[in-house]
Amino acid sequence: MGAKRSNLTQIKLPPPKLKSKVSLEEVVAKRRSIRKYRTEPLTLFQLSQLLWSAQGITAARKLRAAPSAGGTYPLEIFVFIGRPGIIASEAKQPKEELQPGIYHYEVSSHSLVLHQPGDLREKLAEAALDQGFIANAPINIVICALYIRTSHRYGRRGERYVHMEVGHVGENIQLQAIALGLATVEIGAFDDEEVRKVLRLQEQIKPLYIMPIGKQL
Repeated sequence: MGAKRSNLTQIKLPPPKLKSKVSLEEVVAKRRSIRKYRTEPLTLFQLSQLLWSAQGITAARKLRAAPSAGGTYPLEIFVFIGRPGIIASEAKQPKEELQPGIYHYEVSSHSLVLHQPGDLREKLAEAALDQGFIANAPINIVICALYIRTSHRYGRRGERYVHMEVGHVGENIQLQAIALGLATVEIGAFDDEEVRKVLRLQEQIKPLYIMPIGKQL
């Protein structure tokens, strides 16, 4: 992937649930762009569902939740987790707070790998033209692209296909958030280079979307 990781701490995510009490029609009707969030943390299960909806494996041959031109899958998903951002808990067991940091979503194992420790939401908000609500959300999902994965097959048109794909993924995340009783908004207004620097990614990996997620205030 080309990311520079400071740590290889891996967290296995709970398996996703494939049924919900909320209909697809209902979540489509409720879809709104929300920018005010409560500070209370999300659960590890909620994070698992969100990431699965974005890029999770849904069928044999490792097909994913969102369509991708030629199955080239150019997108990489990172999660900024604050304090307290995510609480992991099992039934009748004490709740455990996940370490604040930037995590990378490992699709094949449905797990998180610590990419960079520390609560970096403020720096992300600064890189996003000082949109303070980004720092207030307990988590932020950042969708990045490695264009060469698609363009090596489709040439210049591959860029269009990557942008179509990030739209598919963003909508999946937003609908899944609503089904979980959460709120989000797709953010495209940011300094690309500054966000890349906060993430400590190599130059060929480009941030495309920031999605703060939390319970609506």
